[in-house]
Amino acid sequence: MSNPEKIPNDFPASIRVAECVPVDLLRVFYGGIVTGGIAGVVVEAALYPIDTIKTRLQAVHGEGKIILKGLYSGLAGNLAGVLLASSLFVGVYEPTKQKLLETFPENFGALAPLIAGVIGGAVSSILRVPTEVVKQRMQTCQFASASDCVRVILAKEGIKGLYTGYGSFLLRDLPFDAIQFCLYEQLRLGYKLAAKRDLNDAENAIIGAFAGAITGAVSTPLDVIKTRLMVQGSANQYNGICDCALTIMREEGKHTLWKGIGPRVLWIGIGGSIFFGVLEKTKQLFEQGSQKSTNSERD
Repeated sequence: MSNPEKIPNDFPASIRVAECVPVDLLRVFYGGIVTGGIAGVVVEAALYPIDTIKTRLQAVHGEGKIILKGLYSGLAGNLAGVLLASSLFVGVYEPTKQKLLETFPENFGALAPLIAGVIGGAVSSILRVPTEVVKQRMQTCQFASASDCVRVILAKEGIKGLYTGYGSFLLRDLPFDAIQFCLYEQLRLGYKLAAKRDLNDAENAIIGAFAGAITGAVSTPLDVIKTRLMVQGSANQYNGICDCALTIMREEGKHTLWKGIGPRVLWIGIGGSIFFGVLEKTKQLFEQGSQKSTNSERD
């Protein structure tokens, strides 16, 4: 795909003008924080039970049964972490993408969301990993409350306990973020150019669902490894990413690395639909509010 900033001459004038407006990176950063936080919280609250089922499927060894009670375990405490992490991710992703689009030649425009996704994921991992560790230990019924979980982890494992599985998280999420956002941006751009108009909310949501489902499916083995490392606690059953993968395949079979693919694809597919739908709508409302504020100041 070509650079999104380059719009054909026969494209509707209103859209061509909008795409050519100089980018205020600071405003884009603030907008990303607001829109990312809202979108992240909406997805987490709506789909948490599916995520819990996925986590329990991946955490159980062999053919053990999973518990279907307490599917909202850890939701309240997790929402705060998701709010901050999603805000930081989109707050970094959006201005980084815009800056890269200005810098790259037209033929390399597709790399902008790819690289921006990696950078956004790396920065937000500082918050996302502790949030994920606490969430997954709550989901596997190891603790009664998020505060107890944090307290016990710090007491038994130290601060590094909150970053258990950090390497596996980056191994899963950096490619995931890069591919999902790049796929979404390119599909959205192609559809927009073909239709010669802005996309509506339903179209953004459908493209987001497709991008999320595809990316979620192919990254399932990495997600299984990340889950096993994060929920093992102080037992240290696995000694790193490679040992975890080899142990799982040796003791439980290669098919175990695909555990939870159904709930994961469903969760991230629906989540992508909601996230990108809410994200684009919130960005639109934020943009309209900023324009009204600017016009009022001029008047």
